[in-house]
Amino acid sequence: MLEMPRMPHAITLAMTGASGAPYGLRLLERLLRAGQRVDLLISEAGRAVILQECGLALPESGPELLERLSAGFDRRAETPVPMTHLRHFALNDWNAPMASGSAGERAMVICPCSMGSLAAVAHGLSDNLIERAADVALKEGWPLILVPRESPLSVIHLDNMLTLARAGAVILPAAPGFYHLPESVAELVDFLVDRIMARLGLPVPPNPNGWTGARASGISSGETP
Repeated sequence: MLEMPRMPHAITLAMTGASGAPYGLRLLERLLRAGQRVDLLISEAGRAVILQECGLALPESGPELLERLSAGFDRRAETPVPMTHLRHFALNDWNAPMASGSAGERAMVICPCSMGSLAAVAHGLSDNLIERAADVALKEGWPLILVPRESPLSVIHLDNMLTLARAGAVILPAAPGFYHLPESVAELVDFLVDRIMARLGLPVPPNPNGWTGARASGISSGETP
């Protein structure tokens, strides 16, 4: 029997200034619902995108930030999102646990990941806590997933992605599929979040409309191919 990948004791989730804030917020919600400990980092540009795309005005820090995040989570579920396993760190907090490999193994996801953040990580700049945490993940050989959302891609973007892939990072573009025949934007968001969760070794719900489903094949009761 295949064993699921061993999960680290915490997951660092960073949200930067690329379009795709709904992906990051939905991933945060799903991780918390799965019982994972999450340490959250949000860049200044990331907060601006969250305001524009999700209507959430987030302060730089403090309890109000977590309260507003909770208010912005998906309301399709009847049960509230457990917030006890969520911590937020400022980008200049160099004493934060993800800033050092000595604090213990942890996976990291940058979702969404701007091309500026991707370039900084690819070249080891470590000018803020997001970049430093990613640098630590790479040097320690821990899981690092970057979710870029940019189009078209320049040669510089592609070179930086190749550099990171060669260093051990996973480049998981925000490019949802359509073979499950989504009926809403929320289903497209969940498609990508499921891919990230699976890459982290976490269970994801089965999709009844998958590649071999009746809707995917175009065949249903009473229809002919």
